Order: sequence, then structure tokens, then C-alpha cells
Amino acid sequence: MSVDASGLESERHLLERSGTAERVAAILRQYITDGVFAPGERLSEPVISSALGVSRNTLRESFQLLAHERLAVHELNRGVFVRRLTADDIADLYVVRRATECGALRRAAELSTVDLSAVERALREGRAAAAAGDWPSVGTASIHFHQALADLAGSERLSATMRQVLAETRLFFVLNENTRAFYEPFLDCHEKILRHLRRGSFAIAESALDRYLRDAEARLLELCT
Repeated sequence: MSVDASGLESERHLLERSGTAERVAAILRQYITDGVFAPGERLSEPVISSALGVSRNTLRESFQLLAHERLAVHELNRGVFVRRLTADDIADLYVVRRATECGALRRAAELSTVDLSAVERALREGRAAAAAGDWPSVGTASIHFHQALADLAGSERLSATMRQVLAETRLFFVLNENTRAFYEPFLDCHEKILRHLRRGSFAIAESALDRYLRDAEARLLELCT
């Protein structure tokens, strides 16, 4: 099944000053991160190039970038698809997530000031989506929450690493049924982590985050079996 690229036309303004493959890849990466393009869906060259108003050569370069980031895979004579991940991928990616996110909180603890507004905004986004019963959007808000945690370190390289890691993480969400039972515990853990951060208790927040990530990994691995 090919992806629904109807929303991409609204992204054309992002390419006005920079129609490069990197910018196209960034747009597609965001669509994968937000769950618009799901694992196993085909990234149609004619549909996406038409929607974004870019050449097929530029689009192919962006596909190569996504493949390098392990977000897409090229299948001979079939095209390019959003990648499906395995249990080994889950285990490995959560090793990276624990190192990156927990490390970001340790770095944030060393800074003189830390702006928690993006973290708070992501939590509000998740609570609003939960109140509306929109559980896939709760998953998207969770992605935003963890990106905001990584951004607290004030390192563009760390933030960029986290963007790629979270885009891959989003591929796991296809394993669940987008239900309250799966997503609601995330919100409670987010609330707890933010509460510790507001108090300046970074070590306690890091410990809570580590437990959260280990639990999330275990739940996803269980869904794989």
C-alpha cells in the first residue's frame, strides 16, 4: 500500500528557499515520526514528487538519506518503503535512547538555567489528546515529550541524534492497537518526570526516565512475540 501524500502539498513553502534533498528528507522524516507514513507503506515517487513539487532525482536523494537513517528500505523492482523493525531493532534502539535521553538530563543538570516550556507543552498536548480519546495523537505527543527532554541538553548534535532515534521509535508504534491501555501509562510517567524536573531533582528525574524506557522496551518486545 502506498502512503497518502495529500498533506504534503501544504509543506511546499518549506522548500521555497531550500529545495534540497536534505529538506525533503526532513519533511518525510517528520511524516514518519508523526505516524502519517506507517511501516510497510510504499513511498511513491510520482505521488510525493508531485505533491512537493520537486524532481524525482531530488526525491531519490532524499530516499537515500532516509535509508541511511534506517527509516526506509529499497526493495528491488518494488520501490521504497517505510521500514518495518524487528525485536533486535527495538532492543538496540532502546540502548541508544537510554544513553541519549538520560545523558541529556545529566547535561541539563550542569546548566545554570533550563527552559522546561517545550516539555510542559508536550505533556499538555498528550493530556488534551487523551481527553479526546485520540490515542495515536497521544503517541505523537510522547515523541514530542522525549525530543523536548533531549533538547534540554542544549546540544544540536544530541538533538539531531534524538530526532533520528525517535523517528525510528515511531515505527514501533504500529505494533500496538492505539489503545488507552497502551498509551495512558506514558502520560503518568511523563507527569512524574516533569514534576522532578520542576523541582530541580535531575538525578531522580533521570532514574524515573530510565525505568520508563526499560518498561516501554519490555512492553514493545512483548508485542513482538
